[in-house]
Amino acid sequence: MIRIFFATLAFMSRLPVPYRWSQGLEVEQYSRGIVMFPWVGMVLGTLAAVVFLLLAPWCGTPLAALFYVLALAVLTGGFHLDGLADTCDGLFSARTREKMLEIMRDSRLGTHGGLGLIFVLVAKVLVVSELALRGYSMLPVLILASVAGRSAVVLLMYRQRYARDTGLGNIFIGKIGLKQTAVTLLTGAVLCFLLLPGAGLLAWFITTLGIGLIGMAIKRTLRGQTGDTLGAAIELGEVIFLLALL
Repeated sequence: MIRIFFATLAFMSRLPVPYRWSQGLEVEQYSRGIVMFPWVGMVLGTLAAVVFLLLAPWCGTPLAALFYVLALAVLTGGFHLDGLADTCDGLFSARTREKMLEIMRDSRLGTHGGLGLIFVLVAKVLVVSELALRGYSMLPVLILASVAGRSAVVLLMYRQRYARDTGLGNIFIGKIGLKQTAVTLLTGAVLCFLLLPGAGLLAWFITTLGIGLIGMAIKRTLRGQTGDTLGAAIELGEVIFLLALL
């Protein structure tokens, strides 16, 4: 399981994970790493939270929140943000399913993708600032935002079909069993309960419900999921969790 964790961490982030720590795992085996998604979220959330906590006394809460968001983007290489932008460009294009998928493949940023990125990034900065001003303990809050987003995304994989023929999302979508789904969701719930009793568990539930509904809407439109929609779900999951705490 340790190798699977490091393989998943390397896959979902830009952290310099030595290859020997995950050596021997084929890409097709990465679907087993879904149960590690909440733990990967914990690592990334902790690193970004430390940035916030170190900078807040020096430059103030709003700027610290901005650098927290920037730290997450750097840690993930903007991987999920790119998926969010592509998903918004495709889904809000008001075209046919085939055209939507074609637009989502296009590396160029469109109007809807730009608006989606602006909304999510600004929302994160504003909500994190507001939570800090309300006296929340920001270390568990920021850690759990990443945990909740990466545990809820399993709902866009379980009993779903891949909307394309090939792509990175095909590693997970439709390849996840009920046991893996339950373990992933339960891990996220337990971490939220332990680190932020009461409010954390409720926010996790709202996040999971919200991502489940978003996944259903995407499935109805695209007749499946893609790697881009998984990235979008993670980003939106983080925002929903933070908003739920308000």
